[in-house]
Amino acid sequence: MARQKGIIKLKGTIGDITFYKTQDGHLAREKGGIDASRIKNDPAFQRTRENGSEFGRAGKAGKVLRIALRALLINSADNKMVSRLTQQMVKVIQADMVSERGLRNVIDGEAELLIGFEFNIRGKLGTSLFAPYVGTIDRATGEITVNLAPFVPANMIAAPSGTTHFKITSAGAEVDFEAETFVETHSETAILPWNSVPTVAITQTNAVTAASTKPLFLALGIEFFQEVNGQMYPLKNGAFNPLSVVKVDSGV
Repeated sequence: MARQKGIIKLKGTIGDITFYKTQDGHLAREKGGIDASRIKNDPAFQRTRENGSEFGRAGKAGKVLRIALRALLINSADNKMVSRLTQQMVKVIQADMVSERGLRNVIDGEAELLIGFEFNIRGKLGTSLFAPYVGTIDRATGEITVNLAPFVPANMIAAPSGTTHFKITSAGAEVDFEAETFVETHSETAILPWNSVPTVAITQTNAVTAASTKPLFLALGIEFFQEVNGQMYPLKNGAFNPLSVVKVDSGV
């Protein structure tokens, strides 16, 4: 693809050149490629079909997880999160050592590869929260819990400029990637001052189905606020709110 330069930006197709706009700017590319029916039926493209099948499966899996965590994601995601999550789901699927190529899936893969996935690269949990926390997944009871001992916010949270307050958020999700369904609960603290006064101990328990056999996820995040004339406003519309997958139990 080529980047369009100049004052006038084009959209549409002229001859064999297609002009279009993306988040990366105005681009242009030449029409062409292999006929779709050949890719679908020609034995020479068997590997291509297998890769396409698994990539599509990764996209669906990422979508289910995103919807499951939507209550927190709506305030904590960057504009390329969908593609980054799909790429990570491909790695999860490729870790399936049981199924044939083209039939590999999340269930037989390695869902734990999602641990540490940051939903917002503009504000990562790993570079924002330095207070120790302990995440636990109790599959028998269905309780997905995070605990933080008392900490000094100004010392243990690296907050964006303009922050006056914050809150800790978490979510527990039980995801059935085959049926594309989920069970989710989430928690949040009160809006707390970002200052040098220690917090109380924080415990958030998010319950899903007891004795589930499905993959279980714990996500942890922070939301930043700015107080103006006694009112709390999401700092920069949540642009720097971190949210990360901190624990996974694949159930396999």
